[in-house]
Amino acid sequence: MSVSFGGKFLPTKLELIRIRRLLAVARSVHRILEDKRDVLINKLNEMIEKAERARSELYTPLRDAYNSLSRAYMNIGISTVDTIASTVPETINLETSLKTILGVKIPTIEAKFTEPPLTYGFKDTNVDLDDAARNFRRIIPKICEAAEIENTIFRLAEELRKTQRLLNALEYVVIPRYEEAIKFISMTLEEREREEFVKLKHVKRVLERRKMEEEKVELKI
Repeated sequence: MSVSFGGKFLPTKLELIRIRRLLAVARSVHRILEDKRDVLINKLNEMIEKAERARSELYTPLRDAYNSLSRAYMNIGISTVDTIASTVPETINLETSLKTILGVKIPTIEAKFTEPPLTYGFKDTNVDLDDAARNFRRIIPKICEAAEIENTIFRLAEELRKTQRLLNALEYVVIPRYEEAIKFISMTLEEREREEFVKLKHVKRVLERRKMEEEKVELKI
């Protein structure tokens, strides 16, 4: 009969065998988790570098897009730009899917464009409005890519935190407990063996004494 991890260990040979097997499994899992942690750290560093590049690549296009929009506001007025914007139909479709990195599910975003119809005339607008629309359309895929990278970093960091928590539990709780249990059971079994050995020696001496007494009685007869 064995007991659960939360209870006391029975000082039996079967329990000793069971705990040794559990210890071997725990150490094996610990090695696997260490490898996973190292791979996660390397991947996180790689994604952080990609995120920094993505952010730097966004700076200039975003600046140009907002500058174009600011010029359009100043030249044709905020209300005119807002009215034109409200008449333009949606021409960007964002499709999401999942990919797996080191067992972690990561959402991916893909921007698909359709050619927008012309909903305003050239009389009341200027080239700044066209530049703003074109610049924002160009930058959307890069924004989606940057968002995907940032989300990947957060998810990998969460997986790293869980992995480290499991490693700590194995290293500081589970494995030491199993080692302590093996030591306790081994010492208990050794003590029992010594007691049994002493008892057997005592029984042997008693039997030998009896035999000698019986032989003496036979000789007298």
